[in-house]
Amino acid sequence: MYYPILMSYTSAIADKSEFDALFPRWDKLEPDVQKTLHKQASFHSAKKGTMLQNDEAHCLGLILVNSGQLRTYMMSDEGKEITLYRLFDGDMCLLSASCILNSIQFEVIVEAEKDTNFWIIPSPTYKTLMTQSLTLSNYTNELMSARFSDVMWVMQQVLFKSMDERLSDFLLDETNRENSDLLIITHEQIAHHLGTAREVITRLLKYLQEEHAISLSRGSIKIENRDILEKRLQK
Repeated sequence: MYYPILMSYTSAIADKSEFDALFPRWDKLEPDVQKTLHKQASFHSAKKGTMLQNDEAHCLGLILVNSGQLRTYMMSDEGKEITLYRLFDGDMCLLSASCILNSIQFEVIVEAEKDTNFWIIPSPTYKTLMTQSLTLSNYTNELMSARFSDVMWVMQQVLFKSMDERLSDFLLDETNRENSDLLIITHEQIAHHLGTAREVITRLLKYLQEEHAISLSRGSIKIENRDILEKRLQK
């Protein structure tokens, strides 16, 4: 199987009060648990394109995003990618520490889509704290359910929606996420997100351009008519 190269990220110094503000249900955690998290959590920075984790180097630890954007995805033996979910400010990645989940072996790749600052909580530390804190254990179960729902949503898209519907949905979501009708993204990047070939995306984008829904430039896509894209989702 092909594995992306695991690129290095840098450690940094940060105010632990930022960690307190980001960590879910911090005020409800026991003082000893808070103390251990303060001691064990480390702050890091990664440039856009940095691979934080791949299938060969799994169980990095729990990632808590301070600022930026991470992409969590899976890759087939042939190198085809599909995005499972993204992580934004305040989001936590549980699947980067899948070894703490005894009944689940879910290996994923985590990549920085933008310059990102994040905290890492070592897997052994988090696993121990889960046995000591009901609040942390309950939150972890809820997080696991939420991520499972994310993955199931992706599966439903793949199984029950046509690629042109998925592409229209993706373009609308991206413009909402970026708060801009101009997307700086390549056909290949879209193909990776949707788990298909670049040639398929190129053909569908050209069709949307002919419908005057979008306009294409090298390395970018501009949404010209959102109504056309939205109507494709209502078929």
